[in-house]
Amino acid sequence: MTWFTAIPVVFLLMAGAFFSLTAAIGINRFPDLYTRMHAASKAGTVGSGLLLLAVGINALDVSILARSLAGIFFVVLTAPVSAHLLAKAAHKVGYRLAEVTTLDDMEADRKLN
Repeated sequence: MTWFTAIPVVFLLMAGAFFSLTAAIGINRFPDLYTRMHAASKAGTVGSGLLLLAVGINALDVSILARSLAGIFFVVLTAPVSAHLLAKAAHKVGYRLAEVTTLDDMEADRKLN
């Protein structure tokens, strides 16, 4: 491996680890299901995408890079959508927001209909 590939791989690994750590801290620290899923879906998606990209570049093989790009594509495509659907289902069955939340847009929309 040359410096030409090592430096971007190290940067991507560090950034991916940082975003993954941020997602883990958010899951542990946020007060309710909705904010925890936000942390997991946003920071977790970026962290796993950067880590997959680092693996693809580090392999120095086109087929492995293509697989890692496909993995990034599917994670970016599915994680936010599944988090949104889970949050919508949790709200529908009555899982309440944290007390620090000041506005419930879904409740306001439900009252209008």
